[in-house]
Amino acid sequence: MDPELRHQRVITALEGYDHGADAGRRAEAEAFERAGSARRVILVEGISDQIAVEALATRQGRDLEAEGVVVLPMGGAQAVRRYITLLGPHGANLELAGLCDAAEESFFRQALTSGGVGVVDDRRDMERLGFFVCVQDLEDELIRATTDIEAVLASQGDLGSFRTLQKQSAWIGRDFRDQIHRWFRAGATRNLRYARLLSELVSPEAAPKPLQSVLDWTRSG
Repeated sequence: MDPELRHQRVITALEGYDHGADAGRRAEAEAFERAGSARRVILVEGISDQIAVEALATRQGRDLEAEGVVVLPMGGAQAVRRYITLLGPHGANLELAGLCDAAEESFFRQALTSGGVGVVDDRRDMERLGFFVCVQDLEDELIRATTDIEAVLASQGDLGSFRTLQKQSAWIGRDFRDQIHRWFRAGATRNLRYARLLSELVSPEAAPKPLQSVLDWTRSG
């Protein structure tokens, strides 16, 4: 692919989202400011999660801003207690929902209980309160939901780069999903770009369950 065309596709995929040095901090601060006038806030771990939620909502014809829904990237799961305290029943008393990786589930359970949102003993309790857990993380959910991910990489001029990773001794013979997950995480902005691309491409019936569930909850909760 022509380098200029590839560069333009990268710019397009990142349009509207912060990236680069301190991007996470800036995105977090901007979303927190907007939360002050919101009705509902979706707490997510990082910018790639924010992008995926917002991109899928747009694909499904929703305007989260018009609905008073803000997606807040917290800069890591450890911040969930702080934001539930600030925005939940003991703070601004907004309606909260959220997404987390499986490895961070315990942080969310503890924060929901201590923050007065509700007593959380298991994942069903979390889901009842509008918080949903990804099997591994949201990137893994999107990878499994995409029918031909290599075609998506090829359309962005990235297939050759992925093939290079597959040939590395540490990754030869590894599961395809592990390979593509590692490749996403290896680039400075890849996980951001592909969070948007895959969320925009996934068919409605194949949307990752946690992602779809949190959007459905903000519609009806």
